[in-house]
Amino acid sequence: MTTSQALPPTLAEIVNDFQELEERDRLTLLLEFSRSLPPLPERLTNHPELLEQVVECQSPLFLTVESEKTENGEVVRLYFQAPPEAPTTRGFASVLFEGLDGLTAEEILAVPDDMPNQLGLTRAISPLRMRGMSAMLGRVKRKISGGLRPAA
Repeated sequence: MTTSQALPPTLAEIVNDFQELEERDRLTLLLEFSRSLPPLPERLTNHPELLEQVVECQSPLFLTVESEKTENGEVVRLYFQAPPEAPTTRGFASVLFEGLDGLTAEEILAVPDDMPNQLGLTRAISPLRMRGMSAMLGRVKRKISGGLRPAA
């Protein structure tokens, strides 16, 4: 049974991709996502003070959330930084980036807090890493709720 119907379409598709795989293949898919995490734009690379560390993650993960005005209204832009030697952390950051970047604040805030569990990785990844995944989503939501900085 899938609970991804409440998710935004792209994130629901990602969750379904994970759920359709055998459990042992889900970690491989997460590692594939880790290779597609985009680098930070130069304006953030040169200003690490604009990034916030998600301390609940076992590996160093930094993020920032900004708003951007588009012709269709205001959307949220997500930026993540994690070292290449942290593929699990990078993979989940990439899932969030691909599934949430460019959505409205309301769409992101409506994502269920248990979304990381919907990927079906709870037996393949340690509880500490799963907590880090949940913390990433929670931090994105808190930053949105606290007011976003406009994109430069």
